Amino acid sequence: MKHAWITEHRGSFPIALMCELLGVSRSGYYDSIDRSVSPRAERTARIHAGVRQVFAESHTIYGPAKIAEALRENQELESACRNTVARAMRDLGLKSRVRRAFTPTTTTSDPSKRPAPNTLGRDFTAERPNQKWVTDITYLPTAAGWVYLAAVVDLFSRKVVGWAMSDSLATPLVSGALRHAVQSRRPNRGELLHHSDRGCQYTSEGYQKTLKTLGIECSMSRRGDCYDNAVAERFFWSLKHEWTKHETYDDLEAARQSVFKYIDVFYNRQRLHQSLGYKTPEQFEAENAPAIAA
Repeated sequence: MKHAWITEHRGSFPIALMCELLGVSRSGYYDSIDRSVSPRAERTARIHAGVRQVFAESHTIYGPAKIAEALRENQELESACRNTVARAMRDLGLKSRVRRAFTPTTTTSDPSKRPAPNTLGRDFTAERPNQKWVTDITYLPTAAGWVYLAAVVDLFSRKVVGWAMSDSLATPLVSGALRHAVQSRRPNRGELLHHSDRGCQYTSEGYQKTLKTLGIECSMSRRGDCYDNAVAERFFWSLKHEWTKHETYDDLEAARQSVFKYIDVFYNRQRLHQSLGYKTPEQFEAENAPAIAA
């Protein structure tokens, strides 16, 4: 294993130095080159190459479980179990950029408004697309000040179906995300449940009128209970800890371009979701579309 590691990295470090650090003789290493490589060493090298490739393609986000699944799905790469992948990551010095546990938060409510009942009731499952949507707001720092992101997630596939950004927390922010979702998904009137927290943007007269006009039923979290909207919160946690906290933005437009890359390029189309059986939202919907239509 030590000899194989030296061979793998000899283009990056002096052989003499690696031999000294690993406690092997240079003559022994050079002798090993002349000997045929064992099948086990060859497989280890293939696993290392595959792990390194998948880790880079995930923007250094994936841990052992998702890398193992990605290797299994890719016929051109050597597959390996989660423990083997974890060992390979240790050997290669690879660590996921996501290191913090998920903790949800809440937004500010308007005490003068009457919130909708919690019809969703923490049932974050859906039998078909456009049956249940959850939505929320988060903030991102830029050199020009805070900017705000509103997103709408379909619980069937965890796909972000609509989003909008602004330098203002006013109602047009959440209305823009809802409009984007409706235009992209075209939900049937009377069949969609929309869930949010009790934030003043969602209880505003303008937003509530839009929901009623579109025939969308409104559900809201209980007061101060952030777990009632945990899926939307979880999406924002992923966005920040996988992506935005590792970036810096000059202004709203720079942040918008980065968020677009995360949501529309990576999250919906490339990122494996454990809750979907390690499928992407796009893949999950495509594979389940025939069954839903039937």
